[in-house]
Amino acid sequence: MSVAAEFQIEYLQCLKPDGTLAGPLPPAVNDPAKLVPLFKRMLFVRTFDTKAIALQRTGKLGTYAASLGHEATHVGIGASMTPDDVFAPSYREYGAQFMRGVKPRDVLMYWGGDERGNDFEVPRNDYPWCVPISTQCLMAAGAALSFKLRDQQRVAVACCGDGGSSKTDFYAAVNSGGAYKLPLVLCVINNGWAISVPRKAQTGAQTLAQKGLAGGLACLQVDGNDLIAVLEAMRQATERARKGEGGTVIEFMTYRLHDHTTADDARRYRDDAEVKEAWTREPFIRLRKYLTDLKLWDEDQEKAWLEECGKVVDGEINAYLETPVQPVEAMFDYLYGDMPADVLAQREEAIAQEKRA
Repeated sequence: MSVAAEFQIEYLQCLKPDGTLAGPLPPAVNDPAKLVPLFKRMLFVRTFDTKAIALQRTGKLGTYAASLGHEATHVGIGASMTPDDVFAPSYREYGAQFMRGVKPRDVLMYWGGDERGNDFEVPRNDYPWCVPISTQCLMAAGAALSFKLRDQQRVAVACCGDGGSSKTDFYAAVNSGGAYKLPLVLCVINNGWAISVPRKAQTGAQTLAQKGLAGGLACLQVDGNDLIAVLEAMRQATERARKGEGGTVIEFMTYRLHDHTTADDARRYRDDAEVKEAWTREPFIRLRKYLTDLKLWDEDQEKAWLEECGKVVDGEINAYLETPVQPVEAMFDYLYGDMPADVLAQREEAIAQEKRA
């Protein structure tokens, strides 16, 4: 038989786990000093994450999805987008959202059960958090189609997990992106586990990146713990999209160092040895060493910055805790343009019960 087509998936790594370069710096990072603000942002995200988990453990926050171990991928994605682009997150990409202007207090309000946390002051065009798995990928595809129809130089970016790449919504977004040659970037953040389901148990694909091949999208697998590689992969994908060359699926290889959420206990399904080994590859070790070797960062700078991060996050926590609770009727008022009689009756009953309480 003859061969109808052949494909390959390239793997991108720029900064090795030991903090040394795997080759020349890529176009996305022409000056190592530009990495310092992003490294600081990664430290901020980890500080926020730690304090948010503590809030949940003390009963001041609802179930929370930690981003521990994902900082390089998330910050790199956010740093690679322009203000006019559109981001469709899942429910964990705080680093990307902070880069785009979302406030930490918004994240806390959302996980505290207040939907006003989804009403970002900045950026107004981004989608809210999406807990239904991978439906945000189709939202991003729709936004990308509108950009193309309007001849706008904008890109739609969506994130999902390794488990999310097995959903029909993801495949539909891939197919739409290829069929219409959309300015779409689908970021599959492969952290090894779809809650308690390991990567090997939920797909027979050799890589998750290759899932984009069937739709005709460009595909790339990236070391997601390597900030430089993340920036370069996103540069390639967004430039390709803006030139009208179509969409890209990027698989970011990272690891979930925390439980899936604070409602989960990963010790029931993950070996301690696996987690311990993953800590040797986490994002901060290599980037800290690289910047320190170049004398762009040191221990005193980090200590001072972490202290500043703590103060800023504490201020955001206080803003969240001091936000007045919405009246009970708010849960009814945004459901219908014309409220049905039975719902209106429920609304009045809820108001009466709240007053009695």
